[in-house]
Amino acid sequence: MTLSTSHHIREQFEHCLAVIRHASVEILLLLNVHASEGKDPRWFLEQLDSARLALGGWGAVAKKLNLNDAEMSEFTLQLRLLQQRVPQYESGQDVSENQLIAAMRFVTALEHLRLQQPLLTYSTELAPGSELQQQQAHKQVRAIELMIKGLIQQAWPDQVRLNNHLKTLFNADRVRRWLKLGEINDVLSGMMFSELAQMLVDKKEFSRYYASLFSDPSMLTLLVEPRKTLQTFLDDIRQIRNNITVQKTLSSAQIQLLDNYYVQIARPVQRAFEEGRTRVNPAGFMAVDASELHTFWEKAQKMDRVTGGDLFEVRDTIEKPTQRAPR
Repeated sequence: MTLSTSHHIREQFEHCLAVIRHASVEILLLLNVHASEGKDPRWFLEQLDSARLALGGWGAVAKKLNLNDAEMSEFTLQLRLLQQRVPQYESGQDVSENQLIAAMRFVTALEHLRLQQPLLTYSTELAPGSELQQQQAHKQVRAIELMIKGLIQQAWPDQVRLNNHLKTLFNADRVRRWLKLGEINDVLSGMMFSELAQMLVDKKEFSRYYASLFSDPSMLTLLVEPRKTLQTFLDDIRQIRNNITVQKTLSSAQIQLLDNYYVQIARPVQRAFEEGRTRVNPAGFMAVDASELHTFWEKAQKMDRVTGGDLFEVRDTIEKPTQRAPR
């Protein structure tokens, strides 16, 4: 990491922490915990825990914050991950990319919370956004999607065998639906982003076909293993992609988070391409002109309207189709 890069990472990180401190005071006030100023993530977690005890459980906290149970546990999980990565922080300390990602992920969790609970008005802007940054984000999501498709096609070059493989993984009905939704003889074009991502990060599929392409010791290390990290990143990208398909402007936190994710996912594949271990070239996908980019997102929006949106999270393993009940 160069000096200017580490300085930039530290600057972004300190900005995230300032946002989190400011938001924590407002959130705690809503939970009847009065604090004159916000401190580090560990302190925030401790205060939330006090609020939980005073209110009689996480259910009561969730109610005040307008979150459902799943959203509440996701929120506390993100905060825990951040405080594990950053137990204490003194200004000017060195910051790792993982610490920055954990902080940015929590800022996007704060954005979601503010969306659910209109009484919260804190700001989460990390930098002034530009049209150029929005376009770059659109390119990155497209490139990641095409990269996943490319890797699956490389593992399954024969369409018939791919269709049969998908039938065993998912089920024949879903494969028929994808073939109907997609372009002729291209089952992958009928699949949603979460379904494509699921193909990549499923435990068996990943170890069999893709693990060697992501074996870069400096990338995808936020969680215990690269596959788990990739799964988490792709689920966050799914949500960012959903915002793009409904033509929502991405927040500066989403743009910066995506920027970090793109590097972590594309760099190992780019290296594999340069070493001749894959035909998938991420840099080639990024070299896209405005009209091609527009066509891609127009198609994605159309698909989104037909399917009703990509609402399913990218899980750890593909759920095997259950045996049909006898008639």
